[in-house]
Amino acid sequence: MAIFEFITPMYVFLIFAGTLIGIIFGAIPGMTATMAVAVCLPLTYSLGLDNGLALLLGLYVGGISGGLVPAILLGIPGTPSSITTCFDGYPLAQRGEGEKALRVGIIASLVGGIISLAALFFFAPALAEFAIKFSYVEKFLIILFALTVMAALSDDMLMGIFSGFLGIFVSLIGVYDVTNGGNGEFRLIPPGTAYWLEGGFSLLPVLIGLFGLATILEAAEAGMPKGQSLKDIEVGEHSRFRWSVFKGQIVNLIRSSGIGTFVGILPGVGGSAASILAYTAAKTASKDPDSFGKGNPAGVIASESGNNGLTGGAMVPLLSLGIPGDATTALLIGAFTLQGIQVGPLFIGNNPGTWDSIIVAMLLANIAMFAIMYFAIRWLALVVAIPKHILFPVILMMCVIGAYTINYGIMFDVWTLLIFGVFGWLAGKIGIEIAPFIIGFILGPAAEIYFVKSLESFGTLSVFFTKSWIAVLLWVLIAGSVAGSIMLARRKSSMKGAQG
Repeated sequence: MAIFEFITPMYVFLIFAGTLIGIIFGAIPGMTATMAVAVCLPLTYSLGLDNGLALLLGLYVGGISGGLVPAILLGIPGTPSSITTCFDGYPLAQRGEGEKALRVGIIASLVGGIISLAALFFFAPALAEFAIKFSYVEKFLIILFALTVMAALSDDMLMGIFSGFLGIFVSLIGVYDVTNGGNGEFRLIPPGTAYWLEGGFSLLPVLIGLFGLATILEAAEAGMPKGQSLKDIEVGEHSRFRWSVFKGQIVNLIRSSGIGTFVGILPGVGGSAASILAYTAAKTASKDPDSFGKGNPAGVIASESGNNGLTGGAMVPLLSLGIPGDATTALLIGAFTLQGIQVGPLFIGNNPGTWDSIIVAMLLANIAMFAIMYFAIRWLALVVAIPKHILFPVILMMCVIGAYTINYGIMFDVWTLLIFGVFGWLAGKIGIEIAPFIIGFILGPAAEIYFVKSLESFGTLSVFFTKSWIAVLLWVLIAGSVAGSIMLARRKSSMKGAQG
Protein backbone atom coordinates (compact mmCIF):
# COMPACT_ATOMS: atom_id res chain seq x y z
CA MET A 1 0.00 0.00 0.00
CA ALA A 2 1.12 3.55 -0.75
CA ILE A 3 0.71 4.56 2.88
CA PHE A 4 3.68 2.38 3.84
CA GLU A 5 6.13 3.83 1.31
CA PHE A 6 7.51 6.41 3.73
CA ILE A 7 7.70 4.01 6.69
CA THR A 8 11.37 3.14 6.56
CA PRO A 9 13.68 2.01 9.41
CA MET A 10 15.08 5.57 9.54
CA TYR A 11 11.57 7.05 9.75
CA VAL A 12 10.64 4.81 12.69
CA PHE A 13 14.01 5.39 14.38
CA LEU A 14 13.64 9.17 14.15
CA ILE A 15 10.15 9.01 15.70
CA PHE A 16 11.40 6.99 18.66
CA ALA A 17 14.59 9.05 19.01
CA GLY A 18 12.63 12.32 18.79
CA THR A 19 10.11 11.09 21.34
CA LEU A 20 12.85 10.05 23.76
CA ILE A 21 14.71 13.36 23.40
CA GLY A 22 11.42 15.25 23.78
CA ILE A 23 10.61 13.34 26.98
CA ILE A 24 14.05 14.26 28.36
CA PHE A 25 13.52 17.93 27.51
CA GLY A 26 10.07 17.87 29.10
CA ALA A 27 11.31 16.07 32.21
CA ILE A 28 13.92 18.73 33.00
CA PRO A 29 12.18 21.74 34.59
CA GLY A 30 12.58 24.84 32.48
CA MET A 31 13.09 22.98 29.22
CA THR A 32 10.04 22.52 27.02
CA ALA A 33 8.80 20.77 23.88
CA THR A 34 9.03 24.11 22.10
CA MET A 35 12.69 24.43 23.03
CA ALA A 36 13.38 20.86 21.89
CA VAL A 37 11.82 21.51 18.48
CA ALA A 38 13.62 24.86 18.12
CA VAL A 39 17.02 23.36 18.86
CA CYS A 40 16.55 20.36 16.53
CA LEU A 41 14.80 22.22 13.71
CA PRO A 42 17.95 22.88 11.63
CA LEU A 43 18.71 19.14 11.58
CA THR A 44 15.61 18.49 9.48
CA TYR A 45 17.03 20.21 6.39
CA SER A 46 19.20 17.22 5.50
CA LEU A 47 16.59 14.65 6.53
CA GLY A 48 13.90 15.45 3.98
CA LEU A 49 10.32 16.39 4.78
CA ASP A 50 8.89 13.06 5.95
CA ASN A 51 11.86 12.10 8.12
CA GLY A 52 12.25 15.66 9.39
CA LEU A 53 8.60 15.81 10.45
CA ALA A 54 8.94 12.38 12.06
CA LEU A 55 11.72 13.75 14.28
CA LEU A 56 9.90 16.99 15.13
CA LEU A 57 6.54 15.37 15.86
CA GLY A 58 8.29 12.87 18.13
CA LEU A 59 9.89 15.80 19.96
CA TYR A 60 6.51 17.53 20.21
CA VAL A 61 4.60 14.56 21.65
CA GLY A 62 7.46 13.51 23.92
CA GLY A 63 8.10 17.03 25.19
CA ILE A 64 4.47 17.59 26.18
CA SER A 65 4.30 14.22 27.96
CA GLY A 66 7.69 14.41 29.70
CA GLY A 67 6.62 17.32 31.88
CA LEU A 68 4.61 15.01 34.12
CA VAL A 69 7.78 13.39 35.57
CA PRO A 70 9.05 16.34 37.68
CA ALA A 71 5.47 17.55 38.22
CA ILE A 72 4.66 14.32 40.07
CA LEU A 73 7.99 13.50 41.69
CA LEU A 74 9.09 17.03 42.66
CA GLY A 75 5.96 19.17 42.50
CA ILE A 76 7.72 21.24 39.81
CA PRO A 77 6.03 21.34 36.37
CA GLY A 78 8.54 20.29 33.72
CA THR A 79 6.54 22.22 31.12
CA PRO A 80 3.84 24.90 31.48
CA SER A 81 1.20 22.36 30.42
CA SER A 82 1.99 20.20 33.48
CA ILE A 83 1.03 22.80 36.07
CA THR A 84 -2.17 21.08 37.20
CA THR A 85 -0.48 17.66 37.23
CA CYS A 86 1.39 18.89 40.31
CA PHE A 87 -1.84 19.44 42.23
CA ASP A 88 -2.61 15.74 42.72
CA GLY A 89 0.48 14.00 41.35
CA TYR A 90 2.87 15.39 43.94
CA PRO A 91 0.65 14.51 46.94
CA LEU A 92 0.44 10.96 45.57
CA ALA A 93 4.25 10.81 45.34
CA GLN A 94 4.56 12.11 48.90
CA ARG A 95 2.40 9.20 50.04
CA GLY A 96 4.78 6.75 48.35
CA GLU A 97 2.52 6.34 45.30
CA GLY A 98 4.77 8.06 42.77
CA GLU A 99 4.93 5.06 40.42
CA LYS A 100 1.16 4.77 40.44
CA ALA A 101 0.74 8.47 39.67
CA LEU A 102 3.31 8.36 36.86
CA ARG A 103 1.69 5.39 35.14
CA VAL A 104 -1.77 6.94 35.48
CA GLY A 105 -0.45 10.12 33.86
CA ILE A 106 1.28 8.20 31.07
CA ILE A 107 -1.87 6.26 30.14
CA ALA A 108 -3.96 9.44 30.26
CA SER A 109 -1.40 11.11 27.99
CA LEU A 110 -1.72 8.29 25.48
CA VAL A 111 -5.53 8.49 25.44
CA GLY A 112 -5.46 12.28 25.04
CA GLY A 113 -2.97 12.04 22.19
CA ILE A 114 -4.95 9.37 20.32
CA ILE A 115 -8.28 11.20 20.66
CA SER A 116 -6.74 14.46 19.44
CA LEU A 117 -5.12 12.60 16.53
CA ALA A 118 -8.53 11.24 15.52
CA ALA A 119 -9.89 14.79 15.56
CA LEU A 120 -7.00 15.91 13.35
CA PHE A 121 -7.58 13.05 10.91
CA PHE A 122 -11.30 13.70 10.47
CA PHE A 123 -11.60 17.46 11.00
CA ALA A 124 -8.58 19.00 9.21
CA PRO A 125 -9.44 17.77 5.67
CA ALA A 126 -13.04 18.99 6.02
CA LEU A 127 -11.89 22.41 7.26
CA ALA A 128 -9.29 22.63 4.47
CA GLU A 129 -11.88 21.77 1.82
CA PHE A 130 -14.13 24.51 3.16
CA ALA A 131 -11.25 27.02 3.37
CA ILE A 132 -10.31 26.50 -0.30
CA LYS A 133 -13.37 28.59 -1.18
CA PHE A 134 -12.04 31.59 0.77
CA SER A 135 -11.04 34.73 -1.11
CA TYR A 136 -8.27 37.09 -0.02
CA VAL A 137 -10.82 38.91 2.16
CA GLU A 138 -11.73 35.85 4.23
CA LYS A 139 -8.09 34.78 4.50
CA PHE A 140 -7.13 38.19 5.89
CA LEU A 141 -10.00 38.10 8.39
CA ILE A 142 -9.01 34.61 9.56
CA ILE A 143 -5.52 35.89 10.38
CA LEU A 144 -7.06 38.89 12.17
CA PHE A 145 -9.32 36.52 14.11
CA ALA A 146 -6.33 34.33 15.08
CA LEU A 147 -4.49 37.37 16.43
CA THR A 148 -7.51 38.60 18.41
CA VAL A 149 -8.09 35.15 19.93
CA MET A 150 -4.49 35.01 21.10
CA ALA A 151 -4.65 38.55 22.40
CA ALA A 152 -7.96 37.89 24.15
CA LEU A 153 -6.52 34.90 25.99
CA SER A 154 -3.32 36.70 27.00
CA ASP A 155 -2.82 37.89 30.57
CA ASP A 156 -3.25 41.45 29.30
CA MET A 157 -5.45 41.88 26.22
CA LEU A 158 -3.96 45.19 25.15
CA MET A 159 -0.44 43.86 25.51
CA GLY A 160 -1.46 40.73 23.61
CA ILE A 161 -2.81 42.85 20.73
CA PHE A 162 0.31 45.02 20.81
CA SER A 163 2.55 41.93 20.76
CA GLY A 164 0.73 40.46 17.75
CA PHE A 165 0.95 43.64 15.72
CA LEU A 166 4.55 44.16 16.80
CA GLY A 167 5.29 40.75 15.30
CA ILE A 168 3.60 41.79 12.05
CA PHE A 169 5.59 45.05 12.03
CA VAL A 170 8.92 43.23 12.46
CA SER A 171 8.00 40.67 9.77
CA LEU A 172 7.56 43.48 7.21
CA ILE A 173 11.14 44.75 7.58
CA GLY A 174 13.00 44.46 4.27
CA VAL A 175 12.28 44.86 0.58
CA TYR A 176 8.62 44.77 -0.48
CA ASP A 177 8.99 41.70 -2.68
CA VAL A 178 7.77 42.24 -6.25
CA THR A 179 6.83 38.55 -6.52
CA ASN A 180 4.15 39.24 -3.89
CA GLY A 181 2.83 42.32 -5.66
CA GLY A 182 5.23 44.77 -4.03
CA ASN A 183 7.20 47.64 -5.55
CA GLY A 184 10.69 46.37 -4.68
CA GLU A 185 11.43 49.29 -2.34
CA PHE A 186 13.08 49.17 1.09
CA ARG A 187 10.85 49.75 4.09
CA LEU A 188 11.12 49.83 7.88
CA ILE A 189 14.91 49.42 7.63
CA PRO A 190 17.08 51.47 10.04
CA PRO A 191 19.76 53.56 8.31
CA GLY A 192 22.95 51.65 7.58
CA THR A 193 21.39 48.17 7.86
CA ALA A 194 20.01 47.77 4.32
CA TYR A 195 22.77 45.30 3.36
CA TRP A 196 21.77 42.84 6.10
CA LEU A 197 18.04 43.47 6.25
CA GLU A 198 17.24 43.48 2.55
CA GLY A 199 15.41 40.17 2.96
CA GLY A 200 14.24 40.88 6.50
CA PHE A 201 14.88 38.63 9.48
CA SER A 202 15.11 34.95 8.63
CA LEU A 203 12.32 32.94 10.30
CA LEU A 204 14.32 30.06 11.74
CA PRO A 205 17.00 32.08 13.61
CA VAL A 206 14.17 34.18 15.06
CA LEU A 207 12.38 31.07 16.31
CA ILE A 208 15.54 29.50 17.73
CA GLY A 209 16.41 32.76 19.50
CA LEU A 210 12.97 33.26 21.04
CA PHE A 211 12.49 29.69 22.21
CA GLY A 212 16.07 28.49 22.69
CA LEU A 213 18.45 31.26 23.67
CA ALA A 214 15.83 33.24 25.62
CA THR A 215 15.13 30.22 27.83
CA ILE A 216 18.84 29.81 28.55
CA LEU A 217 19.19 33.51 29.44
CA GLU A 218 16.21 33.29 31.83
CA ALA A 219 17.71 30.24 33.52
CA ALA A 220 21.13 31.90 33.74
CA GLU A 221 19.60 34.95 35.40
CA ALA A 222 17.84 32.77 37.97
CA GLY A 223 21.01 30.80 38.67
CA MET A 224 22.04 27.29 37.70
CA PRO A 225 21.10 24.78 40.41
CA LYS A 226 23.21 21.64 40.68
CA GLY A 227 20.17 19.46 40.10
CA GLN A 228 17.86 17.50 42.30
CA SER A 229 19.09 14.90 44.75
CA LEU A 230 18.42 11.32 43.74
CA LYS A 231 16.73 10.85 47.12
CA ASP A 232 14.11 13.39 46.06
CA ILE A 233 13.04 11.46 42.99
CA GLU A 234 12.25 8.01 44.33
CA VAL A 235 9.16 6.75 42.53
CA GLY A 236 8.01 4.84 45.59
CA GLU A 237 7.07 1.27 46.36
CA HIS A 238 4.12 1.90 48.65
CA SER A 239 1.36 1.34 46.11
CA ARG A 240 1.77 -0.36 42.75
CA PHE A 241 -0.26 0.75 39.75
CA ARG A 242 -3.47 -1.15 39.01
CA TRP A 243 -5.76 -0.64 36.04
CA SER A 244 -8.73 -0.44 38.39
CA VAL A 245 -7.75 3.18 39.07
CA PHE A 246 -9.44 4.04 35.75
CA LYS A 247 -12.75 2.60 36.86
CA GLY A 248 -15.33 5.34 36.51
CA GLN A 249 -12.84 7.67 34.73
CA ILE A 250 -13.84 7.05 31.10
CA VAL A 251 -16.00 10.18 30.96
CA ASN A 252 -13.19 12.18 32.56
CA LEU A 253 -10.71 10.87 29.97
CA ILE A 254 -12.93 11.65 26.98
CA ARG A 255 -14.08 15.03 28.31
CA SER A 256 -10.56 16.19 29.20
CA SER A 257 -9.12 14.99 25.89
CA GLY A 258 -11.91 16.80 24.05
CA ILE A 259 -11.24 20.01 25.98
CA GLY A 260 -7.53 19.76 25.17
CA THR A 261 -8.26 19.17 21.48
CA PHE A 262 -10.66 22.12 21.30
CA VAL A 263 -8.20 24.42 23.07
CA GLY A 264 -5.48 23.26 20.67
CA ILE A 265 -7.57 24.33 17.69
CA LEU A 266 -7.76 27.87 19.09
CA PRO A 267 -4.60 29.64 17.84
CA GLY A 268 -1.93 30.38 20.42
CA VAL A 269 -3.78 29.35 23.59
CA GLY A 270 -1.30 26.72 24.80
CA GLY A 271 -1.18 23.57 26.87
CA SER A 272 -1.39 25.25 30.27
CA ALA A 273 -4.88 26.56 29.44
CA ALA A 274 -5.89 23.10 28.18
CA SER A 275 -4.81 21.33 31.36
CA ILE A 276 -6.33 23.98 33.65
CA LEU A 277 -9.70 23.87 31.88
CA ALA A 278 -9.72 20.05 31.87
CA TYR A 279 -8.75 19.91 35.56
CA THR A 280 -11.42 22.47 36.49
CA ALA A 281 -14.09 20.56 34.55
CA ALA A 282 -13.11 17.28 36.24
CA LYS A 283 -13.23 18.86 39.68
CA THR A 284 -16.60 20.48 39.01
CA ALA A 285 -18.10 17.20 37.77
CA SER A 286 -16.63 15.10 40.56
CA LYS A 287 -18.78 13.72 43.38
CA ASP A 288 -15.88 14.43 45.73
CA PRO A 289 -14.34 17.75 44.61
CA ASP A 290 -12.69 18.31 47.99
CA SER A 291 -10.32 15.40 47.31
CA PHE A 292 -8.78 17.26 44.37
CA GLY A 293 -5.43 18.74 45.29
CA LYS A 294 -4.90 16.07 47.92
CA GLY A 295 -3.84 13.15 45.73
CA ASN A 296 -6.87 12.22 43.64
CA PRO A 297 -5.78 10.25 40.51
CA ALA A 298 -8.70 11.84 38.61
CA GLY A 299 -6.85 15.15 38.74
CA VAL A 300 -3.77 13.62 37.10
CA ILE A 301 -5.96 11.95 34.47
CA ALA A 302 -7.71 15.22 33.61
CA SER A 303 -4.52 17.27 33.44
CA GLU A 304 -2.49 14.85 31.32
CA SER A 305 -5.25 13.86 28.89
CA GLY A 306 -6.05 17.55 28.50
CA ASN A 307 -2.55 18.77 27.73
CA ASN A 308 -1.83 15.85 25.37
CA GLY A 309 -5.15 16.43 23.65
CA LEU A 310 -3.59 19.70 22.57
CA THR A 311 -1.08 18.01 20.22
CA GLY A 312 -3.48 16.91 17.51
CA GLY A 313 -5.79 19.88 17.98
CA ALA A 314 -3.01 22.41 17.42
CA MET A 315 -2.17 20.74 14.10
CA VAL A 316 -5.70 21.30 12.74
CA PRO A 317 -5.44 25.06 12.02
CA LEU A 318 -1.81 24.65 10.95
CA LEU A 319 -2.48 22.11 8.21
CA SER A 320 -5.93 23.33 7.11
CA LEU A 321 -5.55 27.12 7.37
CA GLY A 322 -1.79 27.70 7.65
CA ILE A 323 -2.26 29.21 11.13
CA PRO A 324 -0.24 27.64 13.97
CA GLY A 325 -2.27 26.38 16.91
CA ASP A 326 0.51 27.01 19.43
CA ALA A 327 4.17 28.04 19.69
CA THR A 328 5.47 24.55 18.89
CA THR A 329 3.39 24.15 15.73
CA ALA A 330 4.62 27.62 14.72
CA LEU A 331 8.08 26.09 14.70
CA LEU A 332 6.83 23.26 12.47
CA ILE A 333 6.18 25.89 9.80
CA GLY A 334 9.97 26.23 9.71
CA ALA A 335 10.30 22.58 8.73
CA PHE A 336 7.87 23.07 5.84
CA THR A 337 9.66 26.28 4.84
CA LEU A 338 13.00 24.46 4.68
CA GLN A 339 11.49 21.99 2.21
CA GLY A 340 9.76 24.68 0.13
CA ILE A 341 6.21 23.64 1.08
CA GLN A 342 3.48 26.07 2.14
CA VAL A 343 0.84 24.93 4.61
CA GLY A 344 -2.74 26.05 4.14
CA PRO A 345 -6.04 24.93 2.61
CA LEU A 346 -4.35 23.30 -0.40
CA PHE A 347 -1.72 21.43 1.61
CA ILE A 348 -3.61 18.18 2.29
CA GLY A 349 -4.94 17.88 -1.27
CA ASN A 350 -1.60 18.68 -2.89
CA ASN A 351 0.53 16.61 -0.52
CA PRO A 352 -1.43 13.46 0.36
CA GLY A 353 1.75 11.49 1.04
CA THR A 354 3.01 14.04 3.55
CA TRP A 355 -0.44 14.17 5.17
CA ASP A 356 -0.38 10.39 5.62
CA SER A 357 3.17 10.65 6.97
CA ILE A 358 2.11 13.20 9.60
CA ILE A 359 -0.81 11.06 10.79
CA VAL A 360 1.33 7.91 11.05
CA ALA A 361 4.18 9.82 12.72
CA MET A 362 1.88 11.20 15.42
CA LEU A 363 0.34 7.77 15.99
CA LEU A 364 3.75 6.13 16.33
CA ALA A 365 5.02 9.00 18.49
CA ASN A 366 2.17 8.46 20.97
CA ILE A 367 2.87 4.72 21.01
CA ALA A 368 6.60 5.37 21.47
CA MET A 369 5.86 7.83 24.28
CA PHE A 370 3.77 5.24 26.08
CA ALA A 371 6.30 2.41 25.59
CA ILE A 372 9.30 4.48 26.68
CA MET A 373 7.68 6.12 29.68
CA TYR A 374 5.55 3.23 30.95
CA PHE A 375 8.21 0.54 30.90
CA ALA A 376 11.28 2.65 31.69
CA ILE A 377 9.80 5.15 34.12
CA ARG A 378 12.20 4.31 36.97
CA TRP A 379 15.25 5.05 34.85
CA LEU A 380 13.64 8.00 33.07
CA ALA A 381 12.93 9.65 36.41
CA LEU A 382 16.68 10.02 36.94
CA VAL A 383 16.79 12.55 34.07
CA VAL A 384 15.39 15.11 36.50
CA ALA A 385 18.74 15.08 38.32
CA ILE A 386 20.83 16.16 35.28
CA PRO A 387 22.28 19.60 36.13
CA LYS A 388 21.45 22.42 33.75
CA HIS A 389 24.99 23.80 33.80
CA ILE A 390 25.98 20.74 31.78
CA LEU A 391 23.00 20.75 29.42
CA PHE A 392 22.69 24.43 28.53
CA PRO A 393 26.18 24.94 27.01
CA VAL A 394 25.48 22.03 24.66
CA ILE A 395 22.09 23.47 23.74
CA LEU A 396 23.58 26.94 23.20
CA MET A 397 26.18 25.47 20.85
CA MET A 398 23.44 23.68 18.89
CA CYS A 399 21.45 26.91 18.62
CA VAL A 400 24.39 28.87 17.22
CA ILE A 401 25.42 26.15 14.77
CA GLY A 402 21.83 25.70 13.63
CA ALA A 403 21.29 29.44 13.05
CA TYR A 404 24.59 29.75 11.15
CA THR A 405 24.09 26.78 8.83
CA ILE A 406 20.37 27.11 8.12
CA ASN A 407 20.98 29.53 5.22
CA TYR A 408 24.37 28.13 4.19
CA GLY A 409 26.60 30.09 6.54
CA ILE A 410 25.24 33.63 6.94
CA MET A 411 26.74 35.26 10.01
CA PHE A 412 23.89 37.75 10.28
CA ASP A 413 21.61 34.83 11.17
CA VAL A 414 23.71 34.30 14.29
CA TRP A 415 23.25 37.97 15.16
CA THR A 416 19.51 37.49 14.54
CA LEU A 417 19.59 34.60 17.00
CA LEU A 418 21.28 36.82 19.58
CA ILE A 419 18.98 39.82 18.96
CA PHE A 420 15.78 37.83 19.35
CA GLY A 421 17.17 35.75 22.20
CA VAL A 422 17.77 38.95 24.17
CA PHE A 423 14.41 40.30 23.00
CA GLY A 424 12.66 37.15 24.23
CA TRP A 425 14.40 37.47 27.60
CA LEU A 426 13.43 41.15 27.93
CA ALA A 427 9.88 40.52 26.69
CA GLY A 428 8.97 38.58 29.80
CA LYS A 429 10.12 41.48 31.97
CA ILE A 430 8.10 44.16 30.21
CA GLY A 431 4.99 42.08 29.57
CA ILE A 432 5.26 41.41 25.83
CA GLU A 433 3.53 38.14 24.96
CA ILE A 434 5.78 35.88 22.90
CA ALA A 435 3.03 33.66 21.41
CA PRO A 436 1.08 36.52 19.76
CA PHE A 437 4.37 38.09 18.66
CA ILE A 438 5.66 34.99 16.90
CA ILE A 439 2.30 34.21 15.27
CA GLY A 440 2.16 37.81 14.07
CA PHE A 441 5.71 37.50 12.74
CA ILE A 442 4.86 34.32 10.83
CA LEU A 443 1.50 35.48 9.47
CA GLY A 444 2.43 39.14 8.86
CA PRO A 445 3.61 38.80 5.25
CA ALA A 446 0.55 36.73 4.31
CA ALA A 447 -1.78 39.22 6.04
CA GLU A 448 -0.21 42.04 4.03
CA ILE A 449 -0.62 40.18 0.75
CA TYR A 450 -4.26 39.32 1.47
CA PHE A 451 -5.06 42.88 2.53
CA VAL A 452 -3.42 44.50 -0.52
CA LYS A 453 -4.88 41.96 -2.97
CA SER A 454 -8.35 42.53 -1.50
CA LEU A 455 -8.08 46.29 -2.04
CA GLU A 456 -6.67 45.80 -5.54
CA SER A 457 -9.56 43.49 -6.44
CA PHE A 458 -12.45 45.45 -4.90
CA GLY A 459 -11.07 48.96 -4.35
CA THR A 460 -12.85 49.67 -1.05
CA LEU A 461 -12.43 48.83 2.63
CA SER A 462 -16.14 48.02 2.89
CA VAL A 463 -15.46 44.71 1.15
CA PHE A 464 -14.02 43.35 4.42
CA PHE A 465 -17.51 43.69 5.92
CA THR A 466 -19.73 42.87 2.95
CA LYS A 467 -17.86 40.28 0.84
CA SER A 468 -19.75 37.23 2.10
CA TRP A 469 -21.59 35.71 5.03
CA ILE A 470 -18.28 34.15 6.08
CA ALA A 471 -16.75 37.61 6.44
CA VAL A 472 -19.69 38.72 8.59
CA LEU A 473 -19.36 35.60 10.74
CA LEU A 474 -15.64 36.21 11.21
CA TRP A 475 -16.31 39.77 12.36
CA VAL A 476 -18.84 38.41 14.86
CA LEU A 477 -16.21 35.97 16.15
CA ILE A 478 -13.61 38.75 16.35
CA ALA A 479 -16.00 40.97 18.30
CA GLY A 480 -16.94 38.05 20.55
CA SER A 481 -13.32 37.26 21.41
CA VAL A 482 -12.61 40.89 22.28
CA ALA A 483 -15.82 41.22 24.32
CA GLY A 484 -15.08 37.99 26.16
CA SER A 485 -11.61 39.22 27.00
CA ILE A 486 -12.96 42.50 28.36
CA MET A 487 -15.44 40.61 30.57
CA LEU A 488 -12.68 38.33 31.89
CA ALA A 489 -10.46 41.33 32.62
CA ARG A 490 -13.23 43.06 34.55
CA ARG A 491 -13.95 39.89 36.51
CA LYS A 492 -10.28 39.55 37.43
CA SER A 493 -10.07 43.17 38.54
CA SER A 494 -13.25 42.86 40.62
CA MET A 495 -11.91 39.70 42.29
CA LYS A 496 -8.64 41.48 43.09
CA GLY A 497 -10.59 44.39 44.51
CA ALA A 498 -12.68 42.08 46.68
CA GLN A 499 -9.56 40.33 47.96
CA GLY A 500 -7.84 43.63 48.61
